Amino acid sequence: MAQLRVLDLDADQEAELVKLRDTTKQEYVRERCAALLKIAEGQTAHWVARHGLLRPRDPDTVYAWLDIYAAEGTAGLENHRQGGARRGLV
Repeated sequence: MAQLRVLDLDADQEAELVKLRDTTKQEYVRERCAALLKIAEGQTAHWVARHGLLRPRDPDTVYAWLDIYAAEGTAGLENHRQGGARRGLV
């Protein structure tokens, strides 16, 4: 059986995601931050992918966002653009 993915954020991490979601001009970053915040609130990543965003996403996409955030934090969410090769952090 698949393991449920959870995201435990401390107050600073949550504040950073909220600030980035509310202030960035990059729509894809806002969407990723919103998805992660919903997962941190207790929604499943699968539900967020299918019903919790402005348009449905493949659940694997949202799971990839979780992996990127776990490995690189918010810099990874901003740095990893959709549809192309990953860019390294400078």
